[in-house]
Amino acid sequence: MAAVRHKQGNHLGKMEALGFELRAEANLTALTDEVVKSSAIEGENLNSEEVRSSIARKLGLDAAGLPKPGREVEGIVEMMLDATRNFETPLTAERLFDWHAALLPTGRSGIRRISVGAWRTGEAGPMQVVSGPVGCEHVHFQAPDANHLETDMAKFLEWFNATSDIDPVLKAAVAHFWFVTIHPFDDGNGRIARAIADMALSRADGSKDRFYSMSSGIEAERKDYYQQLEFAQRGNLDITAWLTWFRGCLGRTIEDADRTLGSVLRKARLWQRINPIPVNKRQLSVINRMLENFKGHLTTSKYAKLANCSTDTALRDIRELLGRSILVRNSGGGRSTSYRLADPDELPL
Repeated sequence: MAAVRHKQGNHLGKMEALGFELRAEANLTALTDEVVKSSAIEGENLNSEEVRSSIARKLGLDAAGLPKPGREVEGIVEMMLDATRNFETPLTAERLFDWHAALLPTGRSGIRRISVGAWRTGEAGPMQVVSGPVGCEHVHFQAPDANHLETDMAKFLEWFNATSDIDPVLKAAVAHFWFVTIHPFDDGNGRIARAIADMALSRADGSKDRFYSMSSGIEAERKDYYQQLEFAQRGNLDITAWLTWFRGCLGRTIEDADRTLGSVLRKARLWQRINPIPVNKRQLSVINRMLENFKGHLTTSKYAKLANCSTDTALRDIRELLGRSILVRNSGGGRSTSYRLADPDELPL
């Protein structure tokens, strides 16, 4: 837990060092991934551009050129934003009913009509998670009887809202497990459980913004995720193995987010050093190209092609960038002379 919390704090610290625009972009990307991947875990493929459009509009960010989102996308986005941006607000039955209604706006699960914005009833028989062909079904899990839901959910909500000594990351794991085990709704329990976990992780981060997507990590390890849930649900009240897996998955998720955002951070730090004395348009264009998937090293001839200028102009631009330590000459000379971008720490203050 200490190692994961260190990764978490380190990652959030990097995000705080970014300017507003880059933080907003990182938050938008993480929230989009969270919504898309949480649905993908359930086998539902959402249009990521619609999800991004919905989130951007609700956060007051630029959504130009993005498609108009559909009702189902708007619903799950509203649920996720309420969970993460209002993480300090107590979780209540009424709030969960609102999430459920937003998540399933048609009142149906596939072609089957279900109760929306209310706990499931026992009319349809036991709530089971089943796989396999008809006649050879395998029951992975059977939820508690519907008659216990009022009592079970009252206890769950009282525990979730109470102040306790348990680490918020562990509380996210416990809350996810017990909500999906109680299985209070006819459909949507997995996505709501992950929203509740995100709510607890937002409390752990102490931030309304999300800079990593737990559902992305879960979706990448979906087989293990379901195996760990089934193992814990079929066992006794000791869910240590589930907590260990959740903690490990969170650590790997943060590592992936670090790698994904590494190039963004490098670019941000580089421009923070360059911007006090702006470069010309040709230099700006070449530097941006080098910050992307640039193959090999820069040469005078490559610069001339990228900037659409003569080799003499390219050489003058390169010499100016060398003088400012923005470019660094690689070892070797003559026709093999090449250059690389300086690391942000190599740039003069």
